Amino acid sequence: MQKCKKCNAHFSWSKIYESFWLNYKPIKCNVCDTTHKITIPSRFIFTILTILPILTFGYFLSPFSTGLVTLGVATFIFIIGSLLAPFLVTYKESL
Repeated sequence: MQKCKKCNAHFSWSKIYESFWLNYKPIKCNVCDTTHKITIPSRFIFTILTILPILTFGYFLSPFSTGLVTLGVATFIFIIGSLLAPFLVTYKESL
C-alpha cells in the first residue's frame, strides 16, 4: 500500500479508492499534510484493471448467450478490478 513520501505514514485503502472516483483527486497525508498526486502510469493501471478485463470478457470470452448474464459477470469483474487497484497504484508528492 502506498505511503507518504515525506513521513512514511500509510494511506488508507478507502482514501485511495475515493481518489479514483473523484477524478483522481490528490490525497493529503493525515500526519504531515503533504499532498500527493496519482502518477500517470497508475492511472493506466487503474484503467487496465477495470475497463480492459470487462471488454476482453464481453467481446471475446463470454460463454453466455444472455446479455443480462454477460453484463452481470462484467460488472463483477469491474468491481473486483477496482477493489484491487489501490494496492497497485502509486502517488508522488506534489509541489
